Amino acid sequence: MVDTMALMLPFGRASRTTRTAEHPAVALPGDDEVLLDAPDDRLGPALVAAGRGEHEPAAALLAHTRRHAEWEHRDRYTLRLAAFARSRTEWLETWYAAAPQDPDALLIRAQLAVDHAWGSPARAEVLRGVSPLITAAARTDDRDPVPWRIALDHARGSRAGHTYFGELWEAALRRAPRHYGCHVAALRYLASSWHGSHRECLDFADRAAQDAPADSLVQALPTRAVLAYLDDDCGPGVPRERLDEAADRAVALSARFPAADLWPAAIRNKLTYVLVRLGRWEDALEQLTLIGPHATSFPWSRLSEDPLGRFLETRDEVRRRAAGSAARGAAGGHPRSGRGGRVHSGDH
Repeated sequence: MVDTMALMLPFGRASRTTRTAEHPAVALPGDDEVLLDAPDDRLGPALVAAGRGEHEPAAALLAHTRRHAEWEHRDRYTLRLAAFARSRTEWLETWYAAAPQDPDALLIRAQLAVDHAWGSPARAEVLRGVSPLITAAARTDDRDPVPWRIALDHARGSRAGHTYFGELWEAALRRAPRHYGCHVAALRYLASSWHGSHRECLDFADRAAQDAPADSLVQALPTRAVLAYLDDDCGPGVPRERLDEAADRAVALSARFPAADLWPAAIRNKLTYVLVRLGRWEDALEQLTLIGPHATSFPWSRLSEDPLGRFLETRDEVRRRAAGSAARGAAGGHPRSGRGGRVHSGDH
């Protein structure tokens, strides 16, 4: 059991000295309470079992998501299980040997093959050899959009043309027109093929969000496009107001979930990153409060090899700046608005 729990360290608590908060008035979890990429109550036991070489819990988990059409959960679990299999493959090999036609084993094998190929210097060439695995996964259940999300990622990595991408995108939409993972994959393909034309990417994300229900994860897609724009040093002009509108969509979506809920943690972490880049300190602090103890590697890994450390440093900075902003507002006699800390277009 000791060895198994050691495998879970990437999901564990921060192994660092707890610091004294500069602004204790804001109720946030202590540094040693924050978890990085914590699995939920269903995925955690499957990962522990996989660490022991047992595939049955993972098989049962993915079978449940398939039977009940839990496509967003299925996508997330597939990514996490495939990531685990990159360093510990025994459980997956045993599973596939016992059930070579199992749709869930085929799905993880396809994801794992794409992940392996992605790190190759000859990525496009290696990915072409992965196509049969994706096709095999897609044929097992015609309802499942997750193989098509993998196919969209594959199209980006193999530099597929727009016509082929369009066919994949239509196939994905037929299966799940609001699947967030497929939309993110499409956005990333478009960003790559358009060579950083962020206005066009934001157009795509805005249209998708406008067509989606208010509680759909697709409402966060424009913020994902804004994150890419900001990380590209902004490039050709996108009006500041449009960046704020994208963030506001994600803020509204975040408000629909309970505080410290693990499910929206990934979206809230990306939203916090964007709000910080936009200088909206009070809004960022509100998201950090909602995040609670659930930090995610992305997007903080873009800034540091220690994403948890970077998250905690950012949290301290946000708390300090938000306190300063609130103090200035109180001194000026202005009530806090619903977009606290928001700066205007001329400030960025």
